[in-house]
Amino acid sequence: MAHHRLILEDDTNEQYTLLAIHCSEDPYKLAFMLNKNLAIQLKRKSIDLDFSNKGLEVTFPIFDYKNKLNHSFFYLVANKCFSRSAKVHSSGGLFEDIESEKTITTYLLPEFKTVDYILKIQDDYENVSIRNLIAMIGEIEQVISVYKIEDHKIKSKRNLIFD
Repeated sequence: MAHHRLILEDDTNEQYTLLAIHCSEDPYKLAFMLNKNLAIQLKRKSIDLDFSNKGLEVTFPIFDYKNKLNHSFFYLVANKCFSRSAKVHSSGGLFEDIESEKTITTYLLPEFKTVDYILKIQDDYENVSIRNLIAMIGEIEQVISVYKIEDHKIKSKRNLIFD
C-alpha cells in the first residue's frame, strides 16, 4: 500500500517591515499624529483584529492605509488589549454570591510586551525609506521611542496576518 505524505509549508514569507512604537496615547490619537507627520491617511478598519485567548474574546484596534500608486500598505495596531474576566463564587448560602473581576492583558506580539503599538509596512518596490520614517515618527512629541523590529526575533508571525 502506498503512503501519501502531505507537507505543510509555511506561507508567511511576505515581505514587510515592523516598527515598534512606545507611546502612551490612545490609538486614534497616535493614528492622527502619524497622518499629520507622515502625510498618510490611516483610517480605522470597520472590523477590529479579533483573537480568542483562554476563553476570552480579545480585540485589537487596527488602522490601515493603502497607497495603491506606490504599492505600499501601512497597518497600525495596538500591541496590548485589556479585558476583564468575571467569576462568580458561590458561598453556599441562599443569597450570597461573591463576584470577582480580574483584568487580563493580552499581547499581539507577546515577545515584545513593552511595545505599545506596531506599525507594519508592506512595500513591494521599496519606495518607503524606513530610516526616514523612523526619524519622522521620532519627531512626534508624544512618541517616546520608535525602532525597527528584526524579523528573526518575532515568534508569533501568525498574529501579523491582517487581511
